[in-house]
Amino acid sequence: MSKAFIKEADPDDDEEFGAPAIPAGVKNYMTPEGHMRMKDEFLHLMDVERPEVVNIVHWAASNGDRSENGDYIYGKRRLREIDRRIRFLTKRLDIAEVFDPRIHHGSDQIYFGATVTYENQHGEMHTVTIVGVDEFDPLQGKISWISPVARALIKARVDDTVTLRTPGGIEELTVLEVDYPA
Repeated sequence: MSKAFIKEADPDDDEEFGAPAIPAGVKNYMTPEGHMRMKDEFLHLMDVERPEVVNIVHWAASNGDRSENGDYIYGKRRLREIDRRIRFLTKRLDIAEVFDPRIHHGSDQIYFGATVTYENQHGEMHTVTIVGVDEFDPLQGKISWISPVARALIKARVDDTVTLRTPGGIEELTVLEVDYPA
């Protein structure tokens, strides 16, 4: 049987790119900046990278024997990676709900897009920004709105104490400051 008729089991795109799955029935909230970054990546892949790789594969294919042609083999592999990323970005952008946190500027209540400074029961202070699933970056202090910490903080106000359930037990977090972009 020809390989053309065999469907290979592709891993789920979400898992492959390290992005957490969005819970069923929930919108993919994003900040305008995160949406723009994702859209820019999509356009760069479509307008720059993919055409370059297609040209390389076309050139390599015209050289003859494709079975031992490294440019052809690796070009086709890179093309599959680009196409897989484009499919992932297309799915995520299609379900994206862009929410501008600036509408809450001056509020002391925590919503999506807030930058929150809180103190845990050990006296350690942390500052996090609540962002979309596709924007989180813990090293930069950006946490996903579906993370346990964000879920505990959302709707709290300055000076409120919230309960965070962790595998290590229950922690109390005290909200010290809430800030939104101007």
